[in-house]
Amino acid sequence: MLKTLLLAALAATLAGAAHAQAPAFAPRDESVEALPAGPGREETFGLCSACHAFRLVSNQGMSRAAWDDTLTFMTQRHNMPDVQGAERDAILDYLAAHYAPRTQGRGGWTNPFAPQ
Repeated sequence: MLKTLLLAALAATLAGAAHAQAPAFAPRDESVEALPAGPGREETFGLCSACHAFRLVSNQGMSRAAWDDTLTFMTQRHNMPDVQGAERDAILDYLAAHYAPRTQGRGGWTNPFAPQ
């Protein structure tokens, strides 16, 4: 009886922990339509939001080369699908066009760590 109770308690604890973590990996209330329109929008949203909130992406500001390095890093370190060819180009073009490095002209923000 004690063994059954302990197993039930362990199962409930693990289920609770799994449920508590689910929102971190579950789809958010984000939609592709909320992103700026343009070629590559659907591909970019689908690739990035499969693992994390797109807001994580949209809060970044990187050059096309930095986005390319990020995609490579995500593929090598986090098992993201290795997107290549025209699809990768469309994603990189979209990210570079809509989530480029922020400059002082955009809202007055300057990256204090940017090379001078």
